This record gives sequence, structure tokens and C-alpha cells, in this order.
Amino acid sequence: MTSDTTQSEVAAEQTELLRDLISRAQVVLWDFDGPICRLFAVHRAEKVAQDLVEWLGFQGLHGLLTEGERDSLDPHAVLRALDRRRPGSDLIAELEERLTQQELRAAVSAMPTAWADPLIRTWTAVGARLAITTNNSPRVVEHYLAGRGLTACFAPHIYGRTQDLHLLKPDPHCLNRALRAMGCAPTSALMIGDTPSDYLAARAAGVPFLGYARDETKGHHLQQAGATTIVSSLETVLKALRSQA
Repeated sequence: MTSDTTQSEVAAEQTELLRDLISRAQVVLWDFDGPICRLFAVHRAEKVAQDLVEWLGFQGLHGLLTEGERDSLDPHAVLRALDRRRPGSDLIAELEERLTQQELRAAVSAMPTAWADPLIRTWTAVGARLAITTNNSPRVVEHYLAGRGLTACFAPHIYGRTQDLHLLKPDPHCLNRALRAMGCAPTSALMIGDTPSDYLAARAAGVPFLGYARDETKGHHLQQAGATTIVSSLETVLKALRSQA
């Protein structure tokens, strides 16, 4: 057996798995930052994290973070670190709102993920119901969707970050909220995500998972987490969906 034959067989198996996921999905749960757009394509996430850390410093609260946390490139990591030490506090509420404002700034220059818009519209047209399940603020999601003319494809099913930060993914809370609101069994849904936390949340909720990896590093991280069906382009999903329509 040649390597070309092996690759062809793997590709055929992945295509079959993808078609099976699509055919079973009555409800599609989308992560936001990644599968739908690159929220921090211009307004960089590391700058947002730095802003949060500097704001804490201005409040005289630098000591609440470790050195590693102060150097974090992920604003959610900063938020989680504070929540572990001051859960439910006014400080957390202020920091979460500050992050929301930064996300709203980022949404203005967010880069749409290739093929996401036509895939969303096609899935809606063939009768699937869609929801957003994200660690980003729902206000940010609503702002972005309105700008792309996609609100009707999702509203009112947008489930994002609250001030209960321990319920962020990988906790399945936002997925379970969506499933309950839409009256859908987990096995009749599908989640599209691009991070290990998306996969782990889907697994905890009992929802089949489709990984989107725009580069090899993303794909490797998803595989390491346990994801088995991963695409590098949403065009692949769109073609599979149209072949079943």
C-alpha cells in the first residue's frame, strides 16, 4: 500500500465522518472567535491582556497575579486568574466589563473566517437551527453578527460570557443553556470549535464535535485534546452540506 493510497483512504474516512456529523445535526452550536471570525485579527489579544494587567496595576492590585499571569497573552487567562482569587467581587465585574469593551473595539476590525458566512446561511436555509456558544461577551457577538447581516441566523440563541467566570468553557454551561433553550438532545446537535476547551465542553455536554483548525498548530492542539474530525477550511463543510441538500 502506497502512502498516496493511505492518504486517500484517510481523506475518504474523514469525509464520511463529516457527512455523518452533518446529517445528524438538527442544531449547530458555533464557537465565535475562530470558526466565525478572527476577533483579534487587528486589535490583538495580547494587547488586550496587557491592558487588563496594567489596569490592575493602576488599582494597586498587581500582586493578585503571578508573574506568569501578568505576562499572559490571553485576556481570558487574566480574567480567570482574578476570578480564582476574588470570585463574585466588584473587581471581577469591572474587569469583565473592561474586557467586553475591548472586545467591542476588536469587533470593528474582526476578520471573517473564510466560508463562514455562506456556510451559516446555507445551514439555516436547509432547516438547521444555529446558536453561538462562546467565552466572548454576547454583546460583542450580537454587534458582529449585525454587521454581517447574520443576526437572523442565530437570534435569540447567543450564549456567551457572564460574570460567573467559572462557567466559561471547558465547562459545558453555555452549551447546556443552548440545548435546553432549543429543546435539543445533545446527540442531535453538533459543535464547531477551534480550541481544546471547545472540544472538552462539547464532550462534557455529550455533543458531537467538529474541529476547525486554520493552521497546523491549532490542529495539533485539537488532536492532542482528543478531537477526531477536524477540517482546515469551512469550505470542506460547505461542500459536504451542499452535497446532502
